[in-house]
Amino acid sequence: MKFLHTSDWHLGRTLYGRNRYDEFAAFLKWLAALIESERVDALLVAGDIFDSSVPSIRAQELYYGFLHEIARSKICRHLVITSGNHDSPSFLNAPKALLRALDVHVVGSATDEPTGEVVELRDSEGGLEAIVCAVPYLRDRDIRTVEAGESVEEKGRKLLEGIERHYREVCQAGEALRQRENGAVPMVAMGHLFTAGGTTVDGDGVRELYVGSLAHVSRSIFPAGIDYLALGHLHVPQKVGGDEHLRYSGSPLPMGFGEARQQKEVVLVNFSEGERSITEVAVPLFQPLERISGTVEAITSRIFQLKAEGSSAWLEIEYTGAELPGNLRGLLEEAVKGSSLEIRRIKNNRLSTLVLQQLTEHESLYELGELDVFERCLNAGKVPDAQRPALVHAYQEIVLSLHDDDEPLFATTPLQSSPL
Repeated sequence: MKFLHTSDWHLGRTLYGRNRYDEFAAFLKWLAALIESERVDALLVAGDIFDSSVPSIRAQELYYGFLHEIARSKICRHLVITSGNHDSPSFLNAPKALLRALDVHVVGSATDEPTGEVVELRDSEGGLEAIVCAVPYLRDRDIRTVEAGESVEEKGRKLLEGIERHYREVCQAGEALRQRENGAVPMVAMGHLFTAGGTTVDGDGVRELYVGSLAHVSRSIFPAGIDYLALGHLHVPQKVGGDEHLRYSGSPLPMGFGEARQQKEVVLVNFSEGERSITEVAVPLFQPLERISGTVEAITSRIFQLKAEGSSAWLEIEYTGAELPGNLRGLLEEAVKGSSLEIRRIKNNRLSTLVLQQLTEHESLYELGELDVFERCLNAGKVPDAQRPALVHAYQEIVLSLHDDDEPLFATTPLQSSPL
């Protein structure tokens, strides 16, 4: 039986305000073609299907359209989807009964009984082919009780104990099923968490999941009976503790410029005649990203090189020169003119340094208001007095519009933001 492991799609994610639906659509099209060419029997998606707990209509269309295409193809006979910390458990679970008719198994939240997270993959004649211990992202309330006066260390210890207990009980239920029916079938587990020693990169959006950052679980919490562990949450493809069969597939797209040069992948796992083989499959790059840093001369030189190559990369630019250019954005926009390059962010380190230098010993950046910081920027840039009133007025309008746009979607029941 052949499995395909992927995770962290983050459908709907933007990059500095730029939507990425074309990339997501291209990835899902490529994934469907891979499933067909490799004759994959079961697809495992280990959390963070969406980037938001309230995904956009377009993100939902991509998700359900993909599920429909895979189910209609009849090649991949099973899909198992678990939630991540970005997903809404209730949103994922809402259509689970309907999706079950397409042999799509969704586990959006921890269940009351361990058997609720044990998915039986059966063939057309009802024979058991494999068992999936489909553990979703475990929220704090799922795995520990709160007591007054607890220290951060006690909270962390309880979280680790709760995670370990949950995996043990679900895998015990899976093992009991395997022994009752057919002791030879593979048992695969899924999860969405941060393991000790896991690798992250700058700008990938991965954050700690639990209070105190203590609950980085060790390899030892995963029961020995697992034949393959399909994890999500970390965006860098990697093994857990060096074990070949305990893996993060990583995100299929670079989620930020820190991942721009990272090779993305999905993982094929084949069980045949008692043997297990694991193959990493590289995901194509659908939209190039590039981070450029240096002086104006160094940055523009690289831009001209990319233009000559016909690149369509999105750029994050970090200016590190000693001087303070009067119109850095204008210079850079002029440099990319006539090309398919797109500047998504400009970070002026020199300006930031000058603003911070203006703080007195009794001030901190957190104590300054928005207008105070803007005025320090004007001072740092030596903007003439005659230009300041119009700039301040425009800035105030922008700040006001941002605050106005930040109203809750439902005034009576504000949305709760999920941890990153």
